[in-house]
Amino acid sequence: MQMNVQDQVTRLHGMMRVGQAAKYLGVSAETLRNWDRAGRLVATRHPVTGYRYYEPKDLEKFLGEIIKERMPS
Repeated sequence: MQMNVQDQVTRLHGMMRVGQAAKYLGVSAETLRNWDRAGRLVATRHPVTGYRYYEPKDLEKFLGEIIKERMPS
C-alpha cells in the first residue's frame, strides 16, 4: 500500500537533512550524497522536493559500523 504525500512528509519529522547529517557524522554533504548514490547510506527522499533525509538511528548505526571497520583487529 502506498502512502499519500502528507503521510510521507509526516514520516520525515525528526529526520535530518543532508547538512545536519553530514555535520553529525563529521563528513561533507557531498560525501553523504556519494554514499547515497553508492548505496552505502541510503537516504529517504522528500516526496515533493526530492531532498535527502536521514533517520538519526540509522546514522548512529552507520557510525558504529565505521568505527568497527577502523578498529585494529
